[in-house]
Amino acid sequence: MSLKFLLKAYAQVVAVAALVALVCVVLFNGLNNVRAHAWHERSLQPLMEWLASVPSPSEQYHWMPTLFGLKVGDQRTFQLPPVVRERLSYGQVVAEPSGEGFVFYVASESGGLIRLNLEQPYRDLARATALIVRWHLDAAPLEARAETSDFLAQTLGVQINPLQKQADLPEQTVLDRLSSSGLALLRRDDGGLAGVVRLSEGDLVAVNMPDAFNPWGWPIVTLLLLLVGAVLALGLFLALRFVDRHLRKVESVALRIARGEMGARVESQDGTLVARLGSAFNGMAEHIQRLVQVQREMIHAVSHELRTPVARIRFGVQMIESASSPEALQKQMDGIDGDIQELDELIDEILTYARLEQGGPVFTLRDDSVTDIVEQVVTEQRMIREGVEIECRIEDGDGRWSRSDVEPRYIHRAVQNLVGNAARYAEGRVLVVCHLDDENGRIDVEDDGQGIPESDWEKVFTAFARLDDSRTRTSGGYGLGLSIVRRILYWHGGQAFVGRSEQLGGAKFSLVWPRRKLESSVL
Repeated sequence: MSLKFLLKAYAQVVAVAALVALVCVVLFNGLNNVRAHAWHERSLQPLMEWLASVPSPSEQYHWMPTLFGLKVGDQRTFQLPPVVRERLSYGQVVAEPSGEGFVFYVASESGGLIRLNLEQPYRDLARATALIVRWHLDAAPLEARAETSDFLAQTLGVQINPLQKQADLPEQTVLDRLSSSGLALLRRDDGGLAGVVRLSEGDLVAVNMPDAFNPWGWPIVTLLLLLVGAVLALGLFLALRFVDRHLRKVESVALRIARGEMGARVESQDGTLVARLGSAFNGMAEHIQRLVQVQREMIHAVSHELRTPVARIRFGVQMIESASSPEALQKQMDGIDGDIQELDELIDEILTYARLEQGGPVFTLRDDSVTDIVEQVVTEQRMIREGVEIECRIEDGDGRWSRSDVEPRYIHRAVQNLVGNAARYAEGRVLVVCHLDDENGRIDVEDDGQGIPESDWEKVFTAFARLDDSRTRTSGGYGLGLSIVRRILYWHGGQAFVGRSEQLGGAKFSLVWPRRKLESSVL
C-alpha cells in the first residue's frame, strides 16, 4: 500500500473525526442549553410557587428584593413577550436568560406577577431556600418546629435535617461563617449544595438542595453515542458502497474479457484503493491480451515455418523410392536429416520463446563473471564462423566490475544470438565490447554489414519478424532470436535495443541491465 494512499486515507479519517467532533460539540451545547433552561424552570418551580402563594413576599421576606431582585408587578410593568405571557397564564414558571443568569417569572395568586433575578441560579436558589426555611423555623413555636420543617421540605422540594450530633457538625471555618452571617453553603460529595443555617436560639439546620444540573446525563450521552454510531455506520456504508461500485466495474470488465473483448479496461480515479486494483487488473488484462496475440502469431508463424521442412521431407521420401544408386539415396537421406535437424532447432526456439514470453523461466540470479561468458561466446563463434573476424574488447578498468547478478545460461544465450546474427549479416568483421561499471552492465555487438533501417529498429525484436523474404537456413533464420534476447534482458531487469555502429557502419545491438539486485530474484 502506497504512502500517498495511506496519507490520503488518514487525512479523510481525521477530517471525518473532526467533523463528527464538531457536530457532537454543537449538538452537546445546543441540547444542554435547552436542558439547562428546562432544569432551571423545574428547580425554581417550588420556590416560585411558594412566593406566589405568599400575600406580600417582598415585605415578608424583606431581604429578597436586595439579594435576589425580587419584584412584584403586572404584565405592563415587565413588558413580557406574548409567548411568556401565554405560558404564565397556564401557571408555569418561565425562565428568561439575563446575562450569565436567568430571570424567573410566575403568576401570583392575587393576579400579579413575581420576578426573581438570579445571577447564579443554583447557588442563589440554595441561599434563598435556606433563608426562607430559617425565617419560618424561627417564627414557628418550638413544639411545631418539626411539623413546620416537614411542611417546608415537602413544599420547597428540599431535605431539612437538624444537625444535633457532633459528627454532623461542619468544619470550624463553616461554623465561623454561621456565627457571623447565619448562613453557609456547603458542596456535597455528589456535587450538589447544602445550605446550613443557624436559628435564633443557636440550633443548626441543613437544607439539602436537589442535585445540580448534570450536562453529562444519560440522555445526552446516549444521544451522542447514537449519533457517533450513526455517523460511523453511514461512513462504513458509503465506503462499502464506493468500493462495491468500483468492484462492479472490475467485474463487468472481467466479464467482457471473458466474452472475448480483449481490449476492455477498467477506468477508475487515481489515488483510491480500487484504482490500484484496477491498475493491476489492467496490467493483467494487457498481459493476457499480449499472450493471446503472441499465441495467434506463433500459431500462424509456426504453421508457415513448418511447411517448408515438411514439404522437403515429403519430397525426399518420394525421391528415396526412385533413387537409382546408393549415392543418390545417401544424398536424400542427408537432406531429410538436415530438415529434421531444422525442425528440432525450430521447436527448441519456439519452446524457449514461449517459456520466456508467458511468464519467464524459473531461475535465480547469481553472482558470475560476465566477461568470462562473453569471451566463451566469442571463442565458440570464431570456431563456426571462420570467414568472419570476431573481436572481443574488454577494457582493463572493467575487470573489477566483471561480476554481476545474472543467470549465466540465459545471458550466454542472449550474447550468442546477437553475435551469431552479427556474423551472419557482417561483411567480414564483428566487434563485441563490454562496458561495466559499479551500477550497470552493458554489452555491445557491432558488425560491418548493411545495418538496419531506423524504421525497423523495433520490428526486429518482434517474434517471427524478418526484414527480407529469405526463408533459407543461411540468411533467414526463424525470426525468434532477437525476441528471445529481449525477453531474457527483461527478466534481468534490463533492456535490449538496436542502433547504428559508429565504428563499423553496420548494426549495433546493445544489452543493458543493473549489475546488482538488492536481493536475489526468482523469476
